[in-house]
Amino acid sequence: MAYAIPFRPERARELAEEPERKPRPEFRVEFRPSRRVVSVPAGTTLLAAARSAGLPVASACGAGGICGRCGLRVLEGGDLPPETASEQSAKARNRVDRELRLACRLPIRSDLIVTAPYW
Repeated sequence: MAYAIPFRPERARELAEEPERKPRPEFRVEFRPSRRVVSVPAGTTLLAAARSAGLPVASACGAGGICGRCGLRVLEGGDLPPETASEQSAKARNRVDRELRLACRLPIRSDLIVTAPYW
């Protein structure tokens, strides 16, 4: 049986008055030494950006922040969120260099230049 959704004029007014959603800003990510560059929306993980550039990044846990294999070095970029406790724990457990960030856990919030020793 189909149910009719009642028309509510007050909700129509609310929807009409809501501001348009602005598109998320895009940021430039350069991968060295390959010099590949991608532009990605804010909030995209560094792992997703690297993969969109066609670069291999290990991730045995399926980007779950557990294995620590996706460690990348951020060479330049100002707006990095601090490491979470789970990222610190995964890095310690997997003996990941303290200077690396887990690409699957790092949302992009500014232009970045990153590298990995195997590119």
